[in-house]
Amino acid sequence: MKMTIVCATGNPGKLREIREIMGSRGYNILSAGDLGVSVQPEETGATFEENAVIKARAMAAAAHLPSLGDDSGLEVDALGGAPGVLSARYGGLSSDEERNEYLLGNLSGVPASKRGARFVCCLCCAFPDGRIITARGTCGGVILSEPRGKNGFGYDPLFLLPELGKTMAELDAREKNSVSHRARAIRSFLEEMEKTFNGTDK
Repeated sequence: MKMTIVCATGNPGKLREIREIMGSRGYNILSAGDLGVSVQPEETGATFEENAVIKARAMAAAAHLPSLGDDSGLEVDALGGAPGVLSARYGGLSSDEERNEYLLGNLSGVPASKRGARFVCCLCCAFPDGRIITARGTCGGVILSEPRGKNGFGYDPLFLLPELGKTMAELDAREKNSVSHRARAIRSFLEEMEKTFNGTDK
């Protein structure tokens, strides 16, 4: 399927991963910058899903093209699911390094056996005619006591994938794009797109 979709994110890491995965399936992924459009809706949703819909609908209204909203983050069991939807604004801090340090501070004294966590990614594609398609992906792991790896972004250096023995930041792009929460959400989304536009979802 060949379709142009605008990615409603200002996060270059998210944009890169979405382009890598969806581009290989024939989609043309544009950024807001490619179109000279600036859309920054207030993320007032209580869930990842709600915020993804807000982003997608705002971009679709501005760009008049199918638009993909991505809201994602980290849920840590020992913190009651925090930082959750506040992952990008955790502690009111502005950099990945500061947020990672803040997370480690909040987990001080928590043993490895209690450091279970998951990355969650929710996608919403909003179409100019008002239709939406949503998808969700998760990836489970453990929060380390210190960062490892130089790849990725966000909380990747602290997020250990026990089955691989590596953090997200120690994976190359090919590895990450096969196991990450975003990769899983995109695969689910693409399945829904195929159903919808091939006429199997009637």
